[in-house]
Amino acid sequence: MGAKYISDTNLQGSDKFYDLDLCSIENETFEGGEELTYKLYYNWRFVWIPAGEVNFKIEENDSLYNISAVGKTYSSYDNIFKVRDYFYSTIDKETMLPISFKREIEEGKYRLFDSISFDQVNQTALAIHGKTKETAQETEFEMGGCMQDMLSLLFYIRNVDYTEVPEGSQIPLKLFFDKEIFPIKMEYDGKDKKKKIKGLGKFRTLKFIPEVVAGEVFDEDTKMKIWVSDDQNKIPLLIESPVSVGSVKAVLKSHSGLKHKFDSKR
Repeated sequence: MGAKYISDTNLQGSDKFYDLDLCSIENETFEGGEELTYKLYYNWRFVWIPAGEVNFKIEENDSLYNISAVGKTYSSYDNIFKVRDYFYSTIDKETMLPISFKREIEEGKYRLFDSISFDQVNQTALAIHGKTKETAQETEFEMGGCMQDMLSLLFYIRNVDYTEVPEGSQIPLKLFFDKEIFPIKMEYDGKDKKKKIKGLGKFRTLKFIPEVVAGEVFDEDTKMKIWVSDDQNKIPLLIESPVSVGSVKAVLKSHSGLKHKFDSKR
């Protein structure tokens, strides 16, 4: 896997830094046919409101994974804030690096079209970015290294061998979206053997605190928390995060087509 542990007190205030090979990782956690659905809740003044769902699907052929994520608010929530978000990523099975990415966003009155073609060998990206597909502008970027997109990154980190990562370590990652390169960190916060997940019960979990990109959704000091099943699938069970107004959480609602036995439940 090409990973190594580095102790460096000068590294952005952290003395635990776990370096990964960002150009290649072996997929041992998922396969074509996997489908995960999450129920989304929005918290406003201490009341959790069911707002919508997001569905992840994986298809595969001999050389590629085609992954989609579709997020929609419930019809009962649409009058408050209607969301129809579509994400698609094509990933090279050998390296687990993205070849292409597309994002179409409809959130209230906000619209965005974002399409990226990655040349991981020459470390360039061709981005088509704008409010609509018809008005989007084409720009080429130098990436300066291997790069993940917003969707492929989720499946890359599922394949890290966390038995080799010391608790409290910061894992450096690289992400390209919105015509920018974002070097981000994800902290591995160790294991929770009895984490209660709404509607599912108690699970053995791995906990992570990823750095988020500040903007319209997240404030600069936002701390997202993710609990992942402590089994061979390493699927996210619960995601919690403050947002600009209130907070949100995503809870696993259903799953099918898992590669391994889902045996992290207590």
